[in-house]
Order: sequence, then structure tokens, then C-alpha cells
Amino acid sequence: VTGHIAPWNVPLTTAARGLAPALACGNTAVIKPAEQTPLSTLLLGQIMLDAGVPPGVCNVVTGLGDPAGAALAAHPDVDHLTFTGSVSTGKSVMKSAADHVAGVTLELGAKSPIVVLADADLDQAVRDVLRELYANAGQICSAGTRLVIDRSIHAEVRDRLVAGAKSITIGCGLDDPDMGPLISATQLTRVEGFVDSARARGLEILTGGARAEVPGYNGYFYQPTIVDQVPVDDELAQNEVFGPVLCIQRVDDIESALSVANSTRYGLAAGIYSRDMTNALRLARDIVAGQVFINEYHSAGDTVPFGGFGDSGIGREKGLAALANYSAIKAVTARIDEA
Repeated sequence: VTGHIAPWNVPLTTAARGLAPALACGNTAVIKPAEQTPLSTLLLGQIMLDAGVPPGVCNVVTGLGDPAGAALAAHPDVDHLTFTGSVSTGKSVMKSAADHVAGVTLELGAKSPIVVLADADLDQAVRDVLRELYANAGQICSAGTRLVIDRSIHAEVRDRLVAGAKSITIGCGLDDPDMGPLISATQLTRVEGFVDSARARGLEILTGGARAEVPGYNGYFYQPTIVDQVPVDDELAQNEVFGPVLCIQRVDDIESALSVANSTRYGLAAGIYSRDMTNALRLARDIVAGQVFINEYHSAGDTVPFGGFGDSGIGREKGLAALANYSAIKAVTARIDEA
């Protein structure tokens, strides 16, 4: 039996990437979607039944993280747990699994860097950084939320990013804007708190930095926000905001770029922009991240293993690597006597 505790930010795809390899390996599964977004997973369960998956093979259990998720994590009949969410909750899941020696796959937080060297294709880099800023309102675990940029191109890229951020349309998803709302009032308050605190510390908010007003809607909208020259040890550079907030960090050379890229406790994803493939591959080798994208952020598909190091979690999802989470090696040896 495999247990799956899914997040609210991309509920359907996260459910699928765990259930598919679990069922392919012959397990049964119990999945608890986030209480904010249960409907797509419930619909997926119904579709599976309609398609002929036997009742009891894939089970959807709704409810709050505590008690529903906590009960699933602590259940002695669950042999493996897959959790996507916050670091603190992931640690609790891991502790519960340890009580009955169950395996865990954890995909947790991130503060992923996008390194832009002086010889980069700036048009491509700016497009990708902006997309990371507003895609799903920044509520993506592997979003590139730190721009680590060579000092010689900092001013040009900064100005282009500010202009791009100001042109992003904000609104209800059904109206097809560039960016929709945050998930809840709680998340809006969290994002607002990070930015307000950064402003109070004297950091420069280049654009955004406030709630967004969308005529006709009373939603949790926040402006695309860019904060310049964020120190390595600042809380805005160290903590996951999970909103449309980009930190810019200037560096002088490839060595300092590597140092800044590796300056957090996370290691989920990273981007590198350079026309010099030798430098790009060197950074890709040395940056601590489970996925590294060169000259196109989020270019990996569902066949590419996904997961992190440090506080970003353990184990890998997607691709053939995911099968290791839901299977176990059994060795059988036998002495066969000659007839």
C-alpha cells in the first residue's frame, strides 16, 4: 500500500505523477489531496473507476492535513509515503513513517537560482525569468525565484525585467490573464509579509510590492514583485515565499555565481544561461540541485527525474527513477542438485 499526500498548487499533475508509477508497480494507493483543492483528485478517482480500475486499487481520502493526512502517514499498513509540501510537514511525515519503518519520497521547499552569465542570450533569459515570476502566481515549488546575475549586465536585465513585470496582466483565471490569484487569504498574507519585511529592512522594491486590485473580483491578487540586490543571508533570499516575488543577486564572476547559487539549504532546481557550454556544464555539475536547466528553464518533461537535495527533500519522481519508490529488490538464490 502506498500513501500519497498531495499539495494544492498543481493538484492533478502531482497526483498523477505519484499514482502512475505506484499502480504500474502493482501497488494499491491511498491519496489525500490538499483540503483547498480536492475536486480534481476526486474526479480523477471517478475516471479511473469508469475506465475499469477495480474498486479499492486507488482510493481518494479527503480532509484536513490533521487528522486525515496525519492518519495516513502514521498508518502501519502503509508501506511507502509520498509527500509534496512544506519542509516542516515533510519532516513530520518522515517521523511518522519511521515509527513503522516505511519508505518516504519527499518533495519539499525550494529557493531555486537562475544564473545568468555575461555571455547569455538575454532575450531568452528575460523571457524565462518573467515566466517564472508569474506562472501560477509564483506558486510552483521549482520556480526560479533568485536571479543570480553578472554585474556587467545587471542594469540592462533589471530594467527589462521591471518593464516586463509591469506589463503582466492580473485577473481571474477564466479571463485568461497572464497571472491569476494566490490560493488563499493565508497565502496572500504570507507573501505580503515577506515583501513588507524586506521593505522595512531597506531592500529596494523595483516594482510591485503590494496587493493588486482587479475590478469585479474580490480575490487574493498580488502584484509581480522584483527586489534588487538581495543579500545572500537575507530572509528573502533564504526562505521560500511561494508567490510572485523575484530576488536579484549580483555577482562578479562564475565562482561567486556558484557560491551564491549554493547559498541556501535547498537544492531542487536551477537554471543556467550562457553561450559557453563549458562554463554552463561546470555550473550544472557543481550547483546543488536535483534538476538543472541550461538556456531554457523548466525544459524537462515528465520522463526526467525530479527531486531535490537538502531541505528540498529526498527521492525522485517522474521517469524510470520513480519506479524505485514503489518497488523493492528481492534476491532469491537456490542450489540445484544435478539429477
